[in-house]
Amino acid sequence: MAYYWFKSFHIFGVVAWFAGLFYLARLFIYHVEAEMEIEPAQSILKKQYTIMEKRLYNIITTPAMVLTVVMAAGLLYTMPDYLHQGWMHAKLGFVGLLLFYHFYCGRMIKQLEAGECKWNSKTLRLFNEGPTLLLVIIVMLVIFKGQFPTGATTWLIVALTISFLATIQLYARKRRLDKEREVAEAAATGKEQVLQS
Repeated sequence: MAYYWFKSFHIFGVVAWFAGLFYLARLFIYHVEAEMEIEPAQSILKKQYTIMEKRLYNIITTPAMVLTVVMAAGLLYTMPDYLHQGWMHAKLGFVGLLLFYHFYCGRMIKQLEAGECKWNSKTLRLFNEGPTLLLVIIVMLVIFKGQFPTGATTWLIVALTISFLATIQLYARKRRLDKEREVAEAAATGKEQVLQS
């Protein structure tokens, strides 16, 4: 019976943790893109994003990560044979990468607040794909364990996933270019108004 309690709360934790990581990386993108705004909008947006990032990280994402890890330990305690299986070793390795990603996000919050983040929105969009890729790999390892399929269906799913990620990147690039064009047009209009007066 303990196994089912651990498993239920492990799944709750995983869902909340990933939701937090997905949204946190989006906030980083918006935070960096706020640099393109003019004052006072820039300062207001950056301050608001900092508050949102800290609250999301400290109130939702980190507690969900702790719940996930504690419940996983409980699951392994009730099913110790899993620790002798290769798929579990691989899964724990990818979870280790996810933990690194989580704590790196905490570091990035501090860098953004201090104005020391060197990443641009394009790089952050790629960074945002990290948890998605790790989620897919971890779920596949749990579902298929040692019998990962390599048939046509698997490669179709891989191709669809790659095309989905590429579409997201292309859309983000289009939005960025549209925003840059909008800012340039606004600046040109402002110059014209100054010259006319």
